[in-house]
Amino acid sequence: MKIINEIAPKISVALQVSAARFVEKSRDDRGDVPGWVLVTVMTAGLVVAVWSVADGQLKSVLTSALRSVSQP
Repeated sequence: MKIINEIAPKISVALQVSAARFVEKSRDDRGDVPGWVLVTVMTAGLVVAVWSVADGQLKSVLTSALRSVSQP
């Protein structure tokens, strides 16, 4: 019982410090909308670029794949 009485306050303090750090970090990450917007716009740009270059090949691959699935 003596060991539990010695360790319990240390564990309590460690948990409080960890919780405080977690709350502080979660507040720091808030509002990073421009980063997500940039990633979304760049991804859309890459899709458009690849699609414009490989339109014919993509159609042929998709058609071939669908035919192989639908035919026994």
